[in-house]
Amino acid sequence: MAYNGFAIDEYLDADKVTKQLDELVKKPVYTVKAEELKKYEEEYFEKKCAKSKEMITEAKNVIPGGVQHNLAFNYPFPLVITKASGAKLYDIDGNEYYDLLQAGGPTVLGSNPEAVRNQVIELLNTCGPSTGLFHEFEYKLAKKISDSVGSVEMFRMLGSGTEACMVAARIARLKTGHKNILKMGGAYHGWSDQLAYGIRIPGTKGLQSKGVPKFVFKHTDEFFPNDLHDLEKKLRRNQLTGGTAAVFLEPVGPESGTRPVSKEFVKGVEKLAHKYGALLVFDEVVTGFRIGMSGAQGFFGVDPDLTVFGKVIAGGYPGAGGIGGHRDCMAHMGAGLDASGKKIAKALCGGTMAATPISCVAGYYTLCEIEKTNACEKAGRMGDRLTAGLQELIKKHDLPFVAFNQGSICHLDNAGTMHFYIDWSKLWKVPEVLKQTDIRRKEMEHIGAAYTAEGIITLAGTRLYTSAAYDEAMIDDVLSRFDKVFAKVGVLGE
Repeated sequence: MAYNGFAIDEYLDADKVTKQLDELVKKPVYTVKAEELKKYEEEYFEKKCAKSKEMITEAKNVIPGGVQHNLAFNYPFPLVITKASGAKLYDIDGNEYYDLLQAGGPTVLGSNPEAVRNQVIELLNTCGPSTGLFHEFEYKLAKKISDSVGSVEMFRMLGSGTEACMVAARIARLKTGHKNILKMGGAYHGWSDQLAYGIRIPGTKGLQSKGVPKFVFKHTDEFFPNDLHDLEKKLRRNQLTGGTAAVFLEPVGPESGTRPVSKEFVKGVEKLAHKYGALLVFDEVVTGFRIGMSGAQGFFGVDPDLTVFGKVIAGGYPGAGGIGGHRDCMAHMGAGLDASGKKIAKALCGGTMAATPISCVAGYYTLCEIEKTNACEKAGRMGDRLTAGLQELIKKHDLPFVAFNQGSICHLDNAGTMHFYIDWSKLWKVPEVLKQTDIRRKEMEHIGAAYTAEGIITLAGTRLYTSAAYDEAMIDDVLSRFDKVFAKVGVLGE
């Protein structure tokens, strides 16, 4: 197979996968049987994870919910991880796990690679993690990203993908003079007020954004994934209310491709955004340097005006965010002057701890190592092997589950929780949709707990990231563990 440096050999058939997911949500929920879940709770979590449970119980006295990050909220209680190495995680009780969470996606090389760690240690021995002033690796990292990603003529490091999305909207408004932001329904572009709209499932608008006042969304709207007609309808409508400043897109689909989109859709979004005078903003927080060194945009052959980065550009170290793009757009991040010296508006942007020496050194050597070892392609091959194996297991156990992947971003859907959507023209259906997504979310957590007890850490039981630290034998061992769980699955309530 000719991957040609990308994690993807042959891109999936988005329509085919969507039809499979459409069928999944029509069926009853298949999940780990209640009696088997109870055994996992009693025989694994209670007996073999006692130190984790004790520490989390104590932590709840000083930390809301007991953990500091949403990824750690797992059923029946969060695990305390004390070691990460390659493709494995280890908890405080000494249990070993295959890591398919990958810190939410950034560890393309695997956890804590020596080649990067040694450079970080050398930096700590000389400079320390932060000075508040310029460091040579700020330039080296920016140059590396610019050399790798075709649309990125200039790059600015930030503290997170959320910050990068915030400033992308500001740049877009200054560059275009337009007011409105359009984003794909279900996509996640961080948790800032303005962009916390239509998240998780399409059509939710502000329902999932507790604590955010509705007026904040006056100039934000969503369009349905894989639907160019809906996007153009919203773009036309926005012409009457100040125009569209930016169209935000997760290039493989919302929530890292949980609802996949086609190549034709991605190219169509680029064309429509520019037709209506909007900037195209690619959110490559997950896909950047995971699909390939040139990102998903390189794979799709798209030239976004702005690109949002996160996670991997700091190699898993703090300071995981940044924005890059065309020079005329990025000029709004500079000293208030364009290339000709003409005065232009400067976008509001802070970040005292952005681009610290430790984040830039880690990011630079991570990207160098990904490129040198062809890690994107290797991780993608492992993703293909994992997905093909899961599809065979689904057939073996006669389950309605859907398994698919975009390279090393793999999906295993048992309940279709995020395949629902809200149609506000049918208000009477909204309560049932919310009820179903709540029921199915719980079963995602339950089956995720079963995977954990068999030694597999996933993201919410449905998303699985492979890394270059995996080999074929490891993937086959992972599949044998999924096989054990699948044998214990039945219809919810039966």
